[in-house]
Amino acid sequence: MKKVMFVICIGLLGLLISSCKKEKELSHLSVRMTDAPGFYNAVLIDLQSVEVTGDGGSTVVLNTNAGIYNLLDFSNGLNTLIATGDLEAGIVSQIRLILGPNNTVVVDGIIYPLSTPSAMQSGLKLQIHRLFEPGVSYSILLDFDANQSIVVKGNGEYQLKPVIRTIDDAITGSIRGSIAPIGEMALVTSTSNGLEYSSATNSNGEFLIAGVPPGTYDVTVTPAPPLQPVTITGVIVIIGVSTDIGVVNL
Repeated sequence: MKKVMFVICIGLLGLLISSCKKEKELSHLSVRMTDAPGFYNAVLIDLQSVEVTGDGGSTVVLNTNAGIYNLLDFSNGLNTLIATGDLEAGIVSQIRLILGPNNTVVVDGIIYPLSTPSAMQSGLKLQIHRLFEPGVSYSILLDFDANQSIVVKGNGEYQLKPVIRTIDDAITGSIRGSIAPIGEMALVTSTSNGLEYSSATNSNGEFLIAGVPPGTYDVTVTPAPPLQPVTITGVIVIIGVSTDIGVVNL
């Protein structure tokens, strides 16, 4: 009887150790989404699911807050949680966004459907190639550029060709500011050694360029004619800091 109990105890101990080992091999991931302001009334995307794929080819479907999102609701530092989940620790090669058919853009109060290229039918793949350590929680911010993601075709139709950057706040900073007079819309671009990051002003004239690597940048504000572009040189970006360049007078 004692031998039987000993075997059972050893078996339970083995299961406990195995369970603990598996728990330690998991990482937690949160995926959030943000956007730069755009020159549209609204840009609505139909998010259905978010998947993560490891280097070994295994895929995990995250717990996704599916629904229709207006990208322009999440600009100038605002973002929203779109998915969370646990996955096996190791190298994560890509995140894939599965979009539904109900994508639209609103231009001058008129709603237009956004068609998607056939290559996107299997989902929008974002390459990240990042090591996830066991027992650690990670957060990835997806910067969905609404302006660059919409293509106006020759027949007047609108096509969605998403341009998305993955942002790691731990190794980047940002540039913020505003323009005067308020009411003008402008494209804001930061450049340094061939690198370029852009955003646009919102209705209050404010802008934020997120996910900018540390360095010294020239920031150019380009409004619609007849106003002329204005460039501010020597803008220093520091990791974890939002550099405020103040009001840019056009």
